[in-house]
Amino acid sequence: IGPNGAGKSTLMRCLYGVNQPDAGTIYFQGKNLWQSPPKQNAQKIAVILQEQSEHLGLTVYDVVALALTPHKKLFEWDTPQDRQHIQAALFEHDLVPLQHRLFAHLSGGEKQRVMLARAMLQRPLLLIMDEPTNHLDVHYQFEVLQKVKHKVKAEALTVLASFHDLNLAAAFCDHIIVLQGGHITAQGSPDEVLTEQMISEVFKTCAWVDKHPMDGHPRITYGYHHV
Repeated sequence: IGPNGAGKSTLMRCLYGVNQPDAGTIYFQGKNLWQSPPKQNAQKIAVILQEQSEHLGLTVYDVVALALTPHKKLFEWDTPQDRQHIQAALFEHDLVPLQHRLFAHLSGGEKQRVMLARAMLQRPLLLIMDEPTNHLDVHYQFEVLQKVKHKVKAEALTVLASFHDLNLAAAFCDHIIVLQGGHITAQGSPDEVLTEQMISEVFKTCAWVDKHPMDGHPRITYGYHHV
């Protein structure tokens, strides 16, 4: 988490191999990320971005099926088992009625659900999500994050996500890192990090932090802008 311009998206672009860092080394599973073949990285790292490519001419089914590409040889066709897995991913994310529609014609929220289905089908060890609830209405915000949380608990999956909504971060994250001006200013559990003082100092906003009555995680209520 962090204010606009804090470096969240820049950091993520370094982690999924778009921006090479000016200094330092990124290790994934003990190997230098930038020295590993891109296909090998794609077998283990999936990415969901704020804004999606239009994938011109591709249907929803086609876009979800792209998840299998890193696991195949050149010109290898989908098997009947592959097609079963694709259909299962479409069903899990309520996309079966949309599977023959062009991806470019979907709403922003529908595109985000398609990209989540593709990412899950990719079977990654690390899922990077830049503003995963962007364009989603309240219902799908919670549904998407609950599905991701279930995958984390059920499989060997680590998720690194950026959030503007601190209440969603409080509800779904186990560990929170606060970025400000390209530097880490705080990190720890939601209870440790999401304090009134941090929100005032980092986000320049007054807030009241208490416990959510349903599950006890921090709940942030915003006041006026700090001058």
